[in-house]
Amino acid sequence: MATLITSAFILVLIVAAIMVFLHFVPLGLWISALAADVHVSIITLVGMRMRRVPPAKIILPLIKANKAGLNVQVNQLEAHYLAGGNVDKVVDALIAAQRAQIPLPFERSAAIDLAGRDVLEAVQMSVNPKVIETPVVSAVARNGIELKIKARVTVRANIDRLVGGAGEPTIIARVGEGIVTTVGSSESHNDVLANPDDISKTVLGKGLDAGTAFEILSIDIADVDVGRNIGAELQTDQAEADKRIAQAKAEERRAMAVAKEQEMKAYTQEMEAKVVEAQADVPHAMAEALREGRLGVMDYYNLNNVQADTDMRNAISTAGADDKMRPTQPVK
Repeated sequence: MATLITSAFILVLIVAAIMVFLHFVPLGLWISALAADVHVSIITLVGMRMRRVPPAKIILPLIKANKAGLNVQVNQLEAHYLAGGNVDKVVDALIAAQRAQIPLPFERSAAIDLAGRDVLEAVQMSVNPKVIETPVVSAVARNGIELKIKARVTVRANIDRLVGGAGEPTIIARVGEGIVTTVGSSESHNDVLANPDDISKTVLGKGLDAGTAFEILSIDIADVDVGRNIGAELQTDQAEADKRIAQAKAEERRAMAVAKEQEMKAYTQEMEAKVVEAQADVPHAMAEALREGRLGVMDYYNLNNVQADTDMRNAISTAGADDKMRPTQPVK
C-alpha cells in the first residue's frame, strides 16, 4: 500500500514537472517554426517567457512574414510588442504593402502603429481610396440666399504623412470652410446652382490636404438645397430694431414734453399766486395813501366809478357775445 502511494506521488510530480517544462519551453511552437523553416532557438522561446512575452504572438506573425518573403527579425517583433504595439497587424500591413508594391519598411509601419493609427487600414486605403461624406454645410451667397451643400471627398492615405499628419476631421473642416468661402464669393445663389462643379474646382485647388495624412483625389458635390433668405431676414430684423429704437426715442420725447408741460403749469400757478399776492397789497397801499393824504376821498370815489364802469362794459360785451352765439328763434 505504501509502495502504491509513493508511486502515485512520484507520477504526480513527473506530470507537474512536465507541465512546468512545457510552459516555459513551448515545444509545439518550436516545432511549428522549424516546420515553416523559421529558425528560433529554444533559449529564445524560454527568454520570451521570462520577459512575459507570449511566444505565440511573436512566432506566428514571424512565420507569416517569412512565408510572405519579408525580412523580419524576432528581436524587432518582440521589441514592438514590448512597446505596446500590435505585432500581428503590423505584419499584415507589411504583407499588404508588399503585394501592392507600396514601399513600407518595418520601422515606419511600427511607428504608425505606435502612433495610434491603424496601419493595415492605412495600407488598404492607399490601394482602395476612401470616400468621406461631409455633413450639411450652410453657406450664404452675396444676394442673401442660403444654400445647404453636402459633399463627398475621395481621399487616399499618404503613408509618409501618417505619423504627425492630421486626420479626417481636419479634412472635413477644411472642405466645409472652402465651400463657405466659394459660395460667399458668388454674386447669386443661381450661379452656384447652375455650376456646382465650380465649388469642387475651387476647393480642390486650395491644397486642403497639406499637413494631413491623406491625399485628396476629388471633391464631388452630392446635394445642393436652397435654404432661407438670410439677407431678407437680416434686413427685417434690422428694420424691427430701428423701429424699436425710434419708438423708444419718441417715447422719450413725449415724456420730456409731458414733463415740460407740468413744469410750465407749475410755473403759471406760481405766477398767478404772485399776482394774487400783489393784488392783496393794493387795499393796504390805498389805505396808507388815504392816511398820508396822498390820495383824496374824491379820487377814491372816481377810481371806484371807473372800476364800476369797466365792470359794466365787460358785462355788456360778454352778454352781447352770448346773444350772438345763441340760435335765433323762428317768428310764430
